[in-house]
Amino acid sequence: MHANSRFVTSNQTGPHEHLPVLLARHRAHPFRKPFADHNIAAWREARAAWQGRAPLVLDTGCGVGASTLQLAAARPDAFVIGVDQSLDRLARGKPQPLPDNCILVRADLVDFWRLMLEDGTRLAEHWLLYPNPWPKARHLQRRWHGHPVFPLLPHLGGMMELRTNWALYAEEHALALSLLIGRTLRPERWHPQTCLTPFERKYRDSGHALWRVRADLAGA
Repeated sequence: MHANSRFVTSNQTGPHEHLPVLLARHRAHPFRKPFADHNIAAWREARAAWQGRAPLVLDTGCGVGASTLQLAAARPDAFVIGVDQSLDRLARGKPQPLPDNCILVRADLVDFWRLMLEDGTRLAEHWLLYPNPWPKARHLQRRWHGHPVFPLLPHLGGMMELRTNWALYAEEHALALSLLIGRTLRPERWHPQTCLTPFERKYRDSGHALWRVRADLAGA
């Protein structure tokens, strides 16, 4: 990737005014869409590879899997699941063979998260690396913190870390998570020396300000 990435532009000037109300509604009415068969199969494949034998790390929206491989190398004591909905992205990045302590699976995260919760799974680490910002105000519900599934995520536990190149996304994520766990979280500027994803490298090298939000959800 060349260092020529555009900066995020939006018609919002601050956190979306409807976010707290939207979050409260989603919290009061849990998301109950039926699971798709291919997502059930993906969770079963990942669960069989993991077998509960190590602390579990989830890399959401892993793209070509570069971040999954780095997380697996950094945590040889853990098992890392990289999930992306695009078979093409996974195929382009998938080396053969994968390290023993990780797996890449194709699945819709909305189902994958809920299937993990249904099984009583708890995470050691939960990574949300550079999700699509959906910068237009009318697209709030397409951002993860505006989606009906978001109130369920703290129950997976672990250390959750979001990274983004849009300060407003980080602010909204921190606000939403703070409202859910009853503890104030704030974004912080992030200056990576070693980049976890190709997008992180591209944004850094393009001169973007990078942000992260970290939350210890062990007691959630």
